[in-house]
Amino acid sequence: MFGYTAKRQLLQMFCAVIFFHGSEFILAVVHHGRSNVTLESLLISKHYVLAMLFSLAEYMIELYFFPGLKSYWWISNSGLVMVVIGEILRKLAIVTAGKAFTHLIKRRREQHHNLVTHGVYKFVRHPGYTGFLVWSVGTQVMLCNPISTAVFLVVVWQFFATRIPYEEYYLRSFFGSQYEEYAERVPSGIPFVK
Repeated sequence: MFGYTAKRQLLQMFCAVIFFHGSEFILAVVHHGRSNVTLESLLISKHYVLAMLFSLAEYMIELYFFPGLKSYWWISNSGLVMVVIGEILRKLAIVTAGKAFTHLIKRRREQHHNLVTHGVYKFVRHPGYTGFLVWSVGTQVMLCNPISTAVFLVVVWQFFATRIPYEEYYLRSFFGSQYEEYAERVPSGIPFVK
């Protein structure tokens, strides 16, 4: 049951998850200082853990009953490419924004808070969200998990479709017409979300 392909896919998945969350925490410490960073910066919630457990359960069930489903190398490798692209995009967003990047939506403008429109932010307003969407769906494509791929796509998209307007309300109040002009010319980075 656990041949080379299954071991490779699961190892890639665990490495992707560990690297993603570990690097999120490290970058938060670098930009905000250890005293201002909590374990929440690892971005691991109860819902996230349940989603990952569901995806692993799907993987094991399909591996047992439909092992051929997991042997499509081109699909698995496409997922790996998505994971790498999503990871790079998200980390570029964090590094580019520096202190302005936080895991929680700011409701008050702080002294160091400025509108970031350079680097990856020239192309999408929310590259961190775009990166996470690509990364999370990529983890499921990498595992050749058709059900989890669809579920992750819908759930993560819905999360950001709800979060972006809420976040942008505050960005508009912080930066006014400067943000309005920026939002007019640069897409959000999440499909079908203006």
